[in-house]
Amino acid sequence: MQVYNLPSNPKVLIFDIDATLYTCPEYAHEQIDCQIRHWAKLNGYSVEGARNMIADFRRKWAADHDGKKISLGNLFTSFGVSIETSIEWRKTLFNPADYLHRDENLIAALTELSKKFYMICVTNNPVEPARKTLEVIGISEFFPEIVGLDTCMASKPSKKILDKAVEYAEAALGSKIEYTDCISIGDRYDIDLSLAIELGMGGILVSGAEDVCGLVEIL
Repeated sequence: MQVYNLPSNPKVLIFDIDATLYTCPEYAHEQIDCQIRHWAKLNGYSVEGARNMIADFRRKWAADHDGKKISLGNLFTSFGVSIETSIEWRKTLFNPADYLHRDENLIAALTELSKKFYMICVTNNPVEPARKTLEVIGISEFFPEIVGLDTCMASKPSKKILDKAVEYAEAALGSKIEYTDCISIGDRYDIDLSLAIELGMGGILVSGAEDVCGLVEIL
């Protein structure tokens, strides 16, 4: 876990979901790979060839952007796959119940955090599969709102996604929320944290649910 720029009096915790609120590398990988396999099938590519094309694009993009990473949704747009198409794929291609299960330790940790903070999820998956993931883990009740790929029609990192999360927080809390009132929590610095920190939010880089459980002591 790495902590960046924690506000003195935070009010809002903005959570990524995948590989943040669960620890299951197999499922995190499958969500990416099943889309690549589907794209390969639609275009008549071999699966290995498609994987190599995506990997080559990622390497070149990182080399041209100071080593930063790009989300799969944003990457696919360079191959003619729109955000709208990515949304439809993500609604049908994978099922969290095949990989994930209820996490009592995480439930206990979020119960404590919810007493002090408004919590919201921001994800590059559409809202529907994201909600299913939270339900399988047993934590859906802690996140009344999800900002998904289909909420703003944009993939992280995107300022309008973070602004929508702040908007939801303001509506729930009934008061003005500044970026400096928020902490973004996720497993990928470039995707989940860098923009949030640039805007003035705090950031916490985690490697799964175990780290999230540790937030109770830190926050």
